[in-house]
Amino acid sequence: MANREQFVFSCGILRHFIDGSLGLDRDKSISGFELSKPLLDAAAYNTYIETVSNKTDTLYLRIKQGLTEMAKYSYLDYVARLSSKFDWKNGEFVLAFDYTDEDFYGEVQGLDIYGWTGKDGITGKFKFLTCSIISDEIPQKIPLISIPVQLGHSMSYAVTHCLGLIKPYVGKIILSLFDRGFYSKELMYDLKELKIPYLIFVPKDKFIKAELNGMQDEEKKIIDKEYKLNRDKSCFKFESRLAFLKQIFDGKLEKNLDWVFATNVEDIEIDNIIKIYKKRWRIETSFRVQDEARIKCKSKDMKIRYFLFLFEQILQTQWICFYKDEINFKQFLIEIQKVCKNLVENPKRSYNKRLKA
Repeated sequence: MANREQFVFSCGILRHFIDGSLGLDRDKSISGFELSKPLLDAAAYNTYIETVSNKTDTLYLRIKQGLTEMAKYSYLDYVARLSSKFDWKNGEFVLAFDYTDEDFYGEVQGLDIYGWTGKDGITGKFKFLTCSIISDEIPQKIPLISIPVQLGHSMSYAVTHCLGLIKPYVGKIILSLFDRGFYSKELMYDLKELKIPYLIFVPKDKFIKAELNGMQDEEKKIIDKEYKLNRDKSCFKFESRLAFLKQIFDGKLEKNLDWVFATNVEDIEIDNIIKIYKKRWRIETSFRVQDEARIKCKSKDMKIRYFLFLFEQILQTQWICFYKDEINFKQFLIEIQKVCKNLVENPKRSYNKRLKA
């Protein structure tokens, strides 16, 4: 079982994130420790933060007064600490990109909320793009950065923006994985220009179906396909490789499936390509873990939603990197919530002892 000092250290990490996100470093009227408590109360018990604390209005006001960039770069400061501790700059990494969303209940307005079906009272979704590290040593993915995305955003710009943000903290990117929703000429072209290796699951359009119809079951092949991208009144031509695998048995689903991938990796092994791609499925496990720390919120302000989302991700990465071999995630949340409560209620013990987080 993790000892108390470990949890005190993690509380210090949360304090640093809150202080940086809200500009509390030079403000003595309230501390990140005090605001950590209601956040951890809500995360540990998956409840509304508005119902567990009388400091919610103060928290929301501080978030609204700051810039979205403050939370983003405070999170990246945390990533920099992880990078230094685990020597990520000298490593080789597979990255995975995915969209995730958070439920919204109420009247859908503005560009931050995507309309939804209304099922179970959910009328909208806030969406975030997440870039994560995949490691063979760790079953879960480690989120490097998440950014909010609005209706009508440029997917390719969002991905390349994330790559630019995490570049100082990781070494060589040997592959980036994307699901079918990311298949686009813009993204493939931009990744090629950045010399980022990619593997994208391709949806079955008319051309793809025709190619598959001409293949035998269990046949595999790779072709080079030319694309034309019209951008800024110019036409750019480039090639991407398409790997076709017809009616290959999937052990998890226990049935044969057609698989098609786009890639710019010249020496990719077609026999291993499905196994390589399936690594990105860990991100779904990662999001399910984060759901256990979901802080419910009534606000429709993206700044507030984004701050809470990043706070949840720090909890997730703290557990993955330092606690997962000793306790499960829910136990971690409950224990850190107890320690934080004790630190806040015993200020001499918490504030007079500076944490080197």
